[in-house]
Amino acid sequence: MASIAFPEPDPAILARREAIWADLARLVAPDALITSEDERRAFETDALAAYRQVPLAVVLPSSTEEAAAVMAYCNREGIKIVPRGAGTSLAGGAIPAPDSVVIGVSKMRRVLDVDYANRTARVEAGITNLAISQEVAAEGFFYAPDPSSQLACTIAGNIAMNSGGAHCLKYGVTTNNLMGVKLVLMDGTVVEIGGDHLDAAGYDLLGLLTGAEGQLGLVTEATVRILPMAEGARPLLIGFSSSETAGACVTAIIAAGIIPVALEFMDGPAIRICEDFAKAGYPTGAEAMLIVEVEGSEEEIEDELAKIEAIARTFDPLAIRVSQSAAESAAIWKGRKSAFGAMGRIADYLCMDGTIPTGQLSLVLRRIAEICAENGLGVANIFHAGDGNLHPLILYDVAKPGDLERAEKAGAEILKLCVDVGGCLTGEHGVGIEKRDLMTYQYNRADLEQQMRARAVFDPRWLLNPAKVFPLDGRLTAQ
Repeated sequence: MASIAFPEPDPAILARREAIWADLARLVAPDALITSEDERRAFETDALAAYRQVPLAVVLPSSTEEAAAVMAYCNREGIKIVPRGAGTSLAGGAIPAPDSVVIGVSKMRRVLDVDYANRTARVEAGITNLAISQEVAAEGFFYAPDPSSQLACTIAGNIAMNSGGAHCLKYGVTTNNLMGVKLVLMDGTVVEIGGDHLDAAGYDLLGLLTGAEGQLGLVTEATVRILPMAEGARPLLIGFSSSETAGACVTAIIAAGIIPVALEFMDGPAIRICEDFAKAGYPTGAEAMLIVEVEGSEEEIEDELAKIEAIARTFDPLAIRVSQSAAESAAIWKGRKSAFGAMGRIADYLCMDGTIPTGQLSLVLRRIAEICAENGLGVANIFHAGDGNLHPLILYDVAKPGDLERAEKAGAEILKLCVDVGGCLTGEHGVGIEKRDLMTYQYNRADLEQQMRARAVFDPRWLLNPAKVFPLDGRLTAQ
């Protein structure tokens, strides 16, 4: 039995289910409303699949106007709304409530405008992350954030969780690449925040919205920054005898003032599982591996790789291999990008998302191993080492009684450890339901109430994405 609590659904809303369906049917196109139980069940969970609840209804609007009409209706009727992109949230950010209407943006995936001179693209929020780069690739541009789920995840979800990816060390996360949005507020009002210019006048509402986990409104369009592709790029693999040594090497690379375009970490279990899946030539005898990618002209690449290799050799690496071709580079990244899926072939897992100062990597990696061992569980570490964004995968068996609870306990201890060493609970996955009850560990009552008051300005009745981010213990109010 999963230990994360959910509020009891409103019986008055459940009793009016068929009337609500009829009202929604008058607001949207016939193919935009899902009411059958089998079809609603497809939306009962996201990538945090240990928890699930079938929603009251699902609406898949094709336009901002349809979305606004549904939002206004639900606001009048006191019906909760759960915004949904592609459902790739690893923190349970898109898990619905039984008395909620899911509004998904998957049908809104057009590229509306591309301005190469000013390096911007305006897109509908249901477009996948990768599709933006594919749209502008012929002109030599790309969209920088690249989460592992970029083939499926939507811009709407990226904005909700402030997603990053392997190349965020150099190019930043979503907030660094987002310029404006079209937003539907809970009462159906449509507003535009930011735009196709560098800095909007007034308060930084775009900064407030990015990472707000769908609690301030529903994003239907976004204006993003596109960047010229680098002249070239090449990854380097470095294998080590221990995770602690690899962590120390990461610290040394960053301390030397070198900023690779990507600096990724895998420990021994992850190396072997991903190599079995991708056949990328990973050093399977190593207990830790770094993927370090640099970019620029051929001369710049050679110079940076030489500096990184010199640093790495001071840590007695077991293997060093520089990619020699585009195909080899693609295979190296295929293994990294497929890591979570490859891990799912051998075990159930909870994917944590804590962030720490890079100087604490060696200590934290050792404690992660100890925490999981103390709880009788395995762990595989795959993460963005350059910015200290950890993704330990806690391995468990969902069919084994008590295993999920032990995994949750270990996960909570790891996230508390991240806070204790000067980091925070999340880097890019968000809080969702997964870390909601840990928020009091990082923030005091005054901090949380200030955040809750800001949320309540946009949604005074607390109907948007219920039971996420903030604790449910009843002691904290926004009043």
